[in-house]
Amino acid sequence: MSKSEVTLDTSDVDRWVGVPLGGGELRDPVAANDIRRWSQGMQNANPLYYDDDYAKESRFGRLVAPQSFGVAVDVGHGATPAIQGVIPGSHMLFGGDEWWFFGGRIEPGDSVRLERMLFDYRVTDTSFAGPTMFSRGDTTYINQRGEILAKQRSTSIRYLVEEARQRAKFQADEPEPTWTDAQLDEIDEQQFEYYSEIQRRGHAKRLWKSVEEGATLPLRLIGPHSIQSFTTEWRAYNMNIWGAQRYRGISSTNQAGWLDEMSRDEARMAVMPGSGDGLYKGPSRGHVQQRYAQLIGMPRGYGYGASMGAWILDYLGNWAGEWGYVVHSNAQFRSPALTGDVTSLTGTVTAKQVDPDTGDHLVEVLYTMMDQHEAVMAKGKAQIALPAE
Repeated sequence: MSKSEVTLDTSDVDRWVGVPLGGGELRDPVAANDIRRWSQGMQNANPLYYDDDYAKESRFGRLVAPQSFGVAVDVGHGATPAIQGVIPGSHMLFGGDEWWFFGGRIEPGDSVRLERMLFDYRVTDTSFAGPTMFSRGDTTYINQRGEILAKQRSTSIRYLVEEARQRAKFQADEPEPTWTDAQLDEIDEQQFEYYSEIQRRGHAKRLWKSVEEGATLPLRLIGPHSIQSFTTEWRAYNMNIWGAQRYRGISSTNQAGWLDEMSRDEARMAVMPGSGDGLYKGPSRGHVQQRYAQLIGMPRGYGYGASMGAWILDYLGNWAGEWGYVVHSNAQFRSPALTGDVTSLTGTVTAKQVDPDTGDHLVEVLYTMMDQHEAVMAKGKAQIALPAE
């Protein structure tokens, strides 16, 4: 079929737009080790999120979750409402995350319910896969007290796998990079300095008046990524624990037109849960198995879009400190992390203001995520509230 004849049938998607959705939810309240495992999986060594003694001396007086933890209490890490309707022979990648936060924190003992809806979609032509659908879906996170904690608007990129394979955009990419011992030592030292600075600052406030426009955030490095690190990330999402989730309401995510090799066999899962947990078999197996990565048009094992979003929120939150709060962040993803790559995060303060409605003292931060070749993986803008005094 010529490129001009390739079409993406979205007729089944139309009936889901604006429809309140169900889907998976976690059975059990949040446990302290869920937060610790999340911090570990996202390689976020901020002791506020895993060290009880440190957390007791904080403004919270106890262990709390980072703002990125919202996706860990979801089933589908926020992507579920953006994957509705059947598109046969398709797969999906994350295209971005927009977050609004409303002041609350998740802590051990909390239960979080989810409200979901497919917001909108558009189809455009891409060099990667020809006709490609960018669909946006909303997930609202609400705790057991009825407090709205956050809203996530996730973008899913849905495309025809066969077209992506034919275009072979990634075939010319260089092989997985290798790193010398000296290079690995340098990366490790930069990571150590990043987290040492967090501990040196400790529980001190980062005051709004002390931050100037043009100030730069410290460099954060993540990686080199590997099958082991991607697996550790995947296991930090509680939805992947056998028996941890239940389903309520309507959702078509699990019957979205996945390839047979990337689908869940629910009958077999009832006997052997690993048959469709997503890592060994199912939609996410391409992240850690090169054979299936290449089946869907990727060159080798690749990272999770939800983790990229979490890296960003952790980066912003670590800089703001425990007295600061990420109010809004809007990130557009351009390419995933691949095995062997090192990801960097940088940011710059571009504006300051006092919100006339809330009185919040806000700083605006532009951030960039790149690989070791300085190819942009994601870019975005955030608003962060800092204490005035």
